[in-house]
Amino acid sequence: MFRHILIPTDGSPVSARAVKAGIAFAKATGAKVTGYCALEPVYAQIYGEGYMMAGKSIAQMDKRARQVGERHVAAIGKMAKAAGVPFRGHVSKADSPHAGIVAAAAQKHCDLIFMASHGRRGIARLMMGSVAQKVLTHSRVPVLVYR
Repeated sequence: MFRHILIPTDGSPVSARAVKAGIAFAKATGAKVTGYCALEPVYAQIYGEGYMMAGKSIAQMDKRARQVGERHVAAIGKMAKAAGVPFRGHVSKADSPHAGIVAAAAQKHCDLIFMASHGRRGIARLMMGSVAQKVLTHSRVPVLVYR
């Protein structure tokens, strides 16, 4: 059925539950897993009265974000190893999380995206958006949304 599953994470508890279910699904179907975390770029921002964030600060924030993303992906790898599921990790910068997820699925030749939905409604969804909805809209491979 599915041979290669992309499991994206943002490190949240909701995402952790989806990762656990995704690993179990991969084991049941005999699929391999690619764990993924999208890193949004850090932009120089202007603070009051023309003050800008220094380039060194931006580099430090990028480095820290990569470390956190790699830690989230390593947690998926640990679960996959415990379940006996073949695993690869992938962390990359993306303009937005949904674009990174869709691009990672294409780049890694995944045939399914297994992801969480935070289930936001109303104003929260309007303000924060829905990554899952955007992935569903833009993905060329099937998306299984775990709630």
